[in-house]
Amino acid sequence: MTSLERFSINQMTVKQLSLPELADACLELGVPGVGLWREPVQAYGVEATAKLVREAGLTVTTLCRGGFFTAIDPDERAAALADNRRAVEEAATLGTDTLVLVSGGLPAGSRDLHGARERIADALAELGPYAERHGVRLAIEPLHPMYAADRCVVSTLTQALDLAERFPAHQVGVTVDTYHIWWDDRAPEQIARAVAGGRIHTFQLADWTTPLPEGVLNGRGQLGDGAIDMREWKGYVDAAGYTGPIEVELFNDGLWARDGREVLAETAERFVAHTAA
Repeated sequence: MTSLERFSINQMTVKQLSLPELADACLELGVPGVGLWREPVQAYGVEATAKLVREAGLTVTTLCRGGFFTAIDPDERAAALADNRRAVEEAATLGTDTLVLVSGGLPAGSRDLHGARERIADALAELGPYAERHGVRLAIEPLHPMYAADRCVVSTLTQALDLAERFPAHQVGVTVDTYHIWWDDRAPEQIARAVAGGRIHTFQLADWTTPLPEGVLNGRGQLGDGAIDMREWKGYVDAAGYTGPIEVELFNDGLWARDGREVLAETAERFVAHTAA
């Protein structure tokens, strides 16, 4: 087994690279997988992207993102569902079986977390069968609680699994991302629960560095630069029986200001250094 066999680079980690540049860099460095984002894929063309990654021999491990299901207004909810159906279709075209979901925050003026989570369940009930028909799984990503108000009312792996388990595992599972769950002492047992139920659809790594930047969104640190023991978390998923790809997804202004190929090479090196048994 090669050290990079399970490694996948999420496109946002090196968003300064165009899709052709990303494909070339992955080939040069022996990176086998990529996690793609809808906006740059749409800009390049979904069919063109599918052709590009296919000819490069790259596995598309995930497409990000669907979700934002918490709106109360009927027209907004209908628009969100329509957009998610398009996301499912894009994932199928790209050849990935996993659409990552950021579920959505509280609607303006609302304080009803329970109601927001139930609207997520309502959306999953409609989208799950649609995704299944396209060979795509929906992966609920719990986000750190600091995002609960504006981005994601699903804050823990327990909450994500409680939602996912209302539906068949081949329709709805979870995303396990170290950045969002490393602080939660219940997360290791929930990883075991998720794997036992066939519900870990993707595993992502990012480090926690402080101080957080203004807006907090772009504070995901390079592996090894922060507080998270990557080897420990990989050990949890491996011990539970997860054998799938491992994406590194970093939102970091400092990394984006650097040469993208250099960042990709560094990230691959850090992946090996911080996940090897």
